[in-house]
Parts: sequence; C-alpha cells; structure tokens
Amino acid sequence: MDYQTGFFYFFSAVMLVAAYRVITARNPVHAVLYLMLAFSQASGLWLLLKAEFLGLTLVLVYLGAVMVLFLFVVMMLDIKVDGDRWSFWQNFPLAASLGALVAVELIAVLWIGFPKLAVPVEAQAAAAGNTKALGTLMYTHYLYPIEIAAVVLLVAMFAAIALTLRQRKDSKFIDAGQQVRVKAADRLVVVSMAATQKTAQATEADEESKA
Repeated sequence: MDYQTGFFYFFSAVMLVAAYRVITARNPVHAVLYLMLAFSQASGLWLLLKAEFLGLTLVLVYLGAVMVLFLFVVMMLDIKVDGDRWSFWQNFPLAASLGALVAVELIAVLWIGFPKLAVPVEAQAAAAGNTKALGTLMYTHYLYPIEIAAVVLLVAMFAAIALTLRQRKDSKFIDAGQQVRVKAADRLVVVSMAATQKTAQATEADEESKA
C-alpha cells in the first residue's frame, strides 16, 4: 500500500468519526468544531484526488469564514440543549427514514457503476485545468442547481439578519429617542399630602407640648 492510499484511509476514517460526532455531541460548540474537522479532512481528500482548487476553496471559504461564523453564532445564541432533547427522539423516525433513503440511493449508484467516457480522463484533464473544467460544468450542466443553491444562501442570509433583530427579555437597553423627548416637568412631581398616621415619637411630642 502506497502513501496516497494510506492518507486516503486516514482522512476518510477521521472524517467519518468527526461527522458522527457532529450529530451526537451534546454541546453545539463541540458539534461545530467537529464539523470543522470533517471539512478539513474532506479538503485533504480533494487534494489527494488532484482537485487543488476545490480543496483550497473548502479550507478558505468554509473553514476560514463560514464555520468560524457558525461557531460565534452558536456561542452568542446560548442554545438550551437540555430542553430540546425530547424533540430529538420525536423526530428520530423521520430522520432515520430519510437517512435510509439516502443510503439506498448511494448503494444503487455504486451498484450500477459509472459509465465509461469516450475520451480518457487523463486526456481531458491535460486539455483544461481543474478550475476551467469546474467553471464550465457549473455554468452549463449545473446552472439550475447553482441558482437553487444561491437562493438557499440568500434565505440563510435573511435568517441570520432576522436572528440579530431578535430581542431578549432579560436584555436592558436605553432608548435614545425617549431620552431626547423627556421634559424637566416629567421627571419629578412633588405631592403635598398629610400623614395618615402619626408615629409614636410624634404622638409623645404632641402630648408633652399640651402638658
């Protein structure tokens, strides 16, 4: 076994363990960290497949920006994990059914096999670079999936903005407009009113003055 095969099995094993820990970790922050580890191993697999552009893009975009953003968002939201444990088992049958469906589809694809190309892959790779071939496929054969992914990212951006506008009940803030509109007459009102009940010292003082 050569070193490339060894690295392939190593990256694959670590990625599978990290992906499993993403869905089983109790702490959301730990889940995001495991997801970052899974993405880093996937980047290593892309490099082994000689897709350098995809590997570097995965590191720069996902690990360098998206996952760090997810980490800070999860830390700031203060998600209550214990209160949502019951919903996990409630939705488990649906999630297991979808996972089984995806597994059956993957097995069917691998069972049928991949069609052989008329032109060898090595000749196609030598004719055009990885970046050019990727751009040609994205904006010709996969144009509609790219547009759907763009719409999904746009919806995610709107959701992130909506989360920032959410107000917590225990948060304290100062309304600048209310401070500007305040008047001196509204700050303090002096009310003169008689005492309803005299204190013991006042009663003794009144009796001594009368005597």
